[in-house]
Amino acid sequence: MCQMIAQNFGPQHFSSGHFLWENIKASTEVGDMAKQYLEKGHLVPHHVITRLMLSELESRSGQHWLLDGFPRILVQAEALEKICDLDLVITLNILFETLNDRFSCRWIHPPNGRVYNMDFNPPHVHGIDDITGESLVQQENAKPEAVAAWLRRYKDTVKLVIELYKSRGVLHQFLGMEINKIWPYVYTLFSNKITPIKSRQAY
Repeated sequence: MCQMIAQNFGPQHFSSGHFLWENIKASTEVGDMAKQYLEKGHLVPHHVITRLMLSELESRSGQHWLLDGFPRILVQAEALEKICDLDLVITLNILFETLNDRFSCRWIHPPNGRVYNMDFNPPHVHGIDDITGESLVQQENAKPEAVAAWLRRYKDTVKLVIELYKSRGVLHQFLGMEINKIWPYVYTLFSNKITPIKSRQAY
């Protein structure tokens, strides 16, 4: 969904996962800290992700952002509000069972965060990134039992974030199982706020 929004409307797509892998690869202070958790099979703590994201976003002030995977908890949302005001927040309401199945089939290319799903978006060659030819990985936290536990925790914590953005009047929720069916509604929402790239080119 984020890739489609970026392609059609032009904001820079900033994924917390992508920033994380970039910092790990570059061996930054935050990257090394995150790597220690991942090597033990743990999720990277929220305070590390917050520090990483705010640092990256502050270095890109004045740009239009499309944030992906951040904020996930209230403390992160409150920290983000100190450096910017969000214009639009989207949440996709998808059945627990569907999310569990999708995350369990999720493989990534760590250097750039490119994501594949073995059910509906598989790579051309199993286990290989389409663009670089490098190996894909399934993280420990993407395995079925870890996903189920994470989703239960996520549901409880994200409620507070949703309520915050609902109170700010910027939250839009979409219900659906397939991106291609949800996309027309998301496209219409964005078109009311941002001129699509193709329309700009027409001028």
